[in-house]
Amino acid sequence: MDKLLALRMFIATVEARGFSSAARRLGLATSSVTRMVSALESQLETALLNRSTRQVTVTEAGAAYYQHACRILDDLADADALVRDSGDEPSGPLRVSVPAAFGRSQIGPHIGVFLARYPAIELDLTLTDSISDQFADSIDLSIRLGSVAPMDGVVSRTIGQFQRWVVASPAYLEQHGYPEQPQDLREHECLRSKSNNAEMLREIALADAGVALLSDWMVQQDVERQHLQRLFSSYQVTPNNASAIISALYLPNQRGSKRVNAFIDFIIDIVPH
Repeated sequence: MDKLLALRMFIATVEARGFSSAARRLGLATSSVTRMVSALESQLETALLNRSTRQVTVTEAGAAYYQHACRILDDLADADALVRDSGDEPSGPLRVSVPAAFGRSQIGPHIGVFLARYPAIELDLTLTDSISDQFADSIDLSIRLGSVAPMDGVVSRTIGQFQRWVVASPAYLEQHGYPEQPQDLREHECLRSKSNNAEMLREIALADAGVALLSDWMVQQDVERQHLQRLFSSYQVTPNNASAIISALYLPNQRGSKRVNAFIDFIIDIVPH
């Protein structure tokens, strides 16, 4: 029995919740998938799946086996990628996690350039504001803004820096007055306490509803187009001594990866310093 093929068939059956659906996903006959998974169970002398006329569900033993099987295939894919990545050009799968708003506004518009430059890289880009577990989530590279809590076994490299700007719309300032000193904000509608979502704060500020504290990369175009006006430009705004660095996080075994280094160099070219 081809054990790796059996693992792939088992994983597909669990994820598709049926042999027929798994067979369609794999481009194989249903009977082939059924026989292979049954042979795997016979070899293990354990039932991995519960079968009924309506659905296929995973047993307790099958659920544990599924998790290990996924890790085995992920490790094999990483090993394949490592060998492929040792060539002249970066190649292979690259799983990257970036903050949602930053990814949409700063990285997304340039992804086409990156893919054209490195056609052999298979990019899997996740936009999330959650802190990814590099090990459990099989993430090759995470881009993070601000302070990054130390994590065992994860390398952190500073690749850029941003600023925080205090902004308001011209219409709001015309109606409520122009604050000349930070203490003048006591008399203004400060939006920071109204939402914990930066993109929402930007939209509220653009709607003439108050003063917002936002990252420069998020509002620079609004300021250039005079949709928002920057306040206190002579001040460096660091609330609670918050960090303003852009970091790349990766596992030590990715230190020499051409794929990871290619994406880091790509980010360095497009982010502020």
